[in-house]
Amino acid sequence: MLCNGRTRVSQDHFGDDVAETYDSDVSDEFDPAVIASIVSFLADGATDGSALEFGIGTGRIALPLHHLGLDVEGIDLSSSMVERMRRKPGGAELRVAIGDFTSTSMDRTFDLAYLVFNTIMNLTTQEEQVACFANAAAHLRPGGRFVVEVMIPDLRRLPPGEKFRPFKVQPDALGFDEYDVANQGLVSHHYRVHDDRMEVHSIPFRYVWPSELDLMASIAGMALLDRWSGWTREPFTSESLKHVSVWEKLP
Repeated sequence: MLCNGRTRVSQDHFGDDVAETYDSDVSDEFDPAVIASIVSFLADGATDGSALEFGIGTGRIALPLHHLGLDVEGIDLSSSMVERMRRKPGGAELRVAIGDFTSTSMDRTFDLAYLVFNTIMNLTTQEEQVACFANAAAHLRPGGRFVVEVMIPDLRRLPPGEKFRPFKVQPDALGFDEYDVANQGLVSHHYRVHDDRMEVHSIPFRYVWPSELDLMASIAGMALLDRWSGWTREPFTSESLKHVSVWEKLP
């Protein structure tokens, strides 16, 4: 396991308490069919078979890619999440750096770099998000691709004068986003009943618009190749709730 320096002070919101139950989440993103579509999409983009995941976590995506025969490596700030991955079949075989994916280097290049499930928003300043794109470009060969999955900010669906938007309402779980429109930020609040106890987590994010990401990519020497509304290549429209975007590193 590699340990590299960081250019910013980061806070790990995915410690032992989160890592312990992370894979038991029943959200759509953890559905086996959804994971299969993500893995298929990414495998198609790794033309020569190498991929780097920013925020590899418990290996939800990296391990299925690895089992397909791809050369997968990862970067993650949370040693607790990575330790969970290590316990899974094949998890000990992946090379992982514990560090900030805005600056941590794997000292090699890849065909594909990817960042899924809104993880770009864990970087809570524009400067950090720009640095993430630069680091992705530094890890790609010319013609390599950077894939990002991220939500479209849900501002249109906020009630007038309100700043809270629920995203999960279940008998044993509640989640809602608290928007700070003036600063392009939000805090996701998670409440979950687990083993007869209430777990509470609040995680800060910075939401980001597709055009803003395109500009970050351009600054890093990449150009937009495709943008879809989901992993099965649904068209991206004004009604899309998220996007899967692919940028290509220019020669």
